[in-house]
Amino acid sequence: MSDKTETTEPRLSVFKTYKLYVGGKFPRSESGRVYEVTDTKGNWLANAPLASRKDARDAVVAARKAFGAWSGATAYNRGQVLYRVAEMLEGRREQFVREVAEAEGLSKSKAAAQVDAAVDRWVWYAGWTDKIAQVVGGGNPVAGPFFNLSTPEPTGVVAVLAPQESSFLGLVSVIAPVIATGNTAVVIASERSPLPALSLGEVLATSDLPGGVVNLLTGRTAEIAAPLAAHQDVNAIDLAGADEALAKELEIAAADNLKRVLRPQPVDYAATPGTDRLTAFLETKTVWHPTGSLGASGSAY
Repeated sequence: MSDKTETTEPRLSVFKTYKLYVGGKFPRSESGRVYEVTDTKGNWLANAPLASRKDARDAVVAARKAFGAWSGATAYNRGQVLYRVAEMLEGRREQFVREVAEAEGLSKSKAAAQVDAAVDRWVWYAGWTDKIAQVVGGGNPVAGPFFNLSTPEPTGVVAVLAPQESSFLGLVSVIAPVIATGNTAVVIASERSPLPALSLGEVLATSDLPGGVVNLLTGRTAEIAAPLAAHQDVNAIDLAGADEALAKELEIAAADNLKRVLRPQPVDYAATPGTDRLTAFLETKTVWHPTGSLGASGSAY
């Protein structure tokens, strides 16, 4: 009886072409264009969609549609939703470690530290959803028989240029505070390293986050950012991922409808972030109400 050695045919590689994440769905770019994403050594990783101006406008429509329900949800509920996202990120930790290592040319241990910090950062912002109002709002002392109360409210639709170099930790650090405070976001991922952002979209789609709260676009940052900066239904823009020349151009365009603008600045994303990005896209509403008076003496309550 002769031994027979089974031979296994080599498998064909399954090449992945990602899609945009807009309105809770995964559309192809309106133009049908893609571009090749490579690692730091030039090795091909995947195809990413090359978003167009039309894709940017569609993302704004989706973000505006989602804004009412998301901003109207209780702060506690938003915190629960964000925490659920963190749970799912933790479950896909190994995938993100690999993608961050490839995107940023890091060792596996350093990439793991980046991913762990990003998940922790998401949890940190989830905990702030029902606390930020106590920090930046409250009762104001006034001369007269009035209650004077200030409360923070979300600005609206925020365009976010994600950091170019920090493909995951930086990305989380600019998205989480925007949505934690009730805004909705249109995010342009890192042009060179978009894969962690596209994978984040897959996580968000299967979490409790309503469609349209976060919309992810990939492609040429300057090409996509220009229509967002000039868009009349975008209320604010975070220029974290823009260089100085692009930031100046976008800031001028944003002035047309008085957008809030957060200019790019040196940031150590590994450091404790503080509340600056939480408050950057909040408006303060102040309400006056008469206290009334009791009795002839005029004492008030």
